[in-house]
Amino acid sequence: MQPMGPAHPSLQPSTRYTTTAIVLHWLVALGLVAAFCIGIYMGDLPRSPTKLQIYGWHRTAGITVLALVLARLFWRATHHPPADLPMPAWQATAAHALHGLMYALMLTVPLAGWAMSSAKGQPVVWFDVLTLPGLLPADRPLAHQLEKLHSLLSWVLLASVALHLAAALKHHVIDKDGLLDRMRPGKAA
Repeated sequence: MQPMGPAHPSLQPSTRYTTTAIVLHWLVALGLVAAFCIGIYMGDLPRSPTKLQIYGWHRTAGITVLALVLARLFWRATHHPPADLPMPAWQATAAHALHGLMYALMLTVPLAGWAMSSAKGQPVVWFDVLTLPGLLPADRPLAHQLEKLHSLLSWVLLASVALHLAAALKHHVIDKDGLLDRMRPGKAA
């Protein structure tokens, strides 16, 4: 007689993401929260050295998210994710489309911010250590357009992350299919 594994098939180790994928997922999530919160906070601050410092923190968070997303994409390209859990085809299609949108936004939002800073003639310095090259020459009208784009895409990213979270909670609370356990830090239950 074979030993019985976990009662729920989603708790089998082969259905979980790799530790690297899980760590990158949660680091990106933390980076997005930090960048968004700092971005909201800094918007109404009066011009001051403190505001400039906070803008630096926002840029650092954005560039860090960009680097982590690139690492996630590399990892995803070289490591197969676990198979989808059983669900209606429209839900699987929607989930894949939402993930694609989030990846595109997680790349374009920080790039738009970096380009905006470049067009404003402001350097992007990562962790006050590494000055990144400008993406564009200084151009105030372009900077203004990029600022609008960066803001709009940030809100679309926030909405897509909220939808992602709502779907994950639906799977956990209503479907009880173990989907959250696939990306939960720590060992499988």
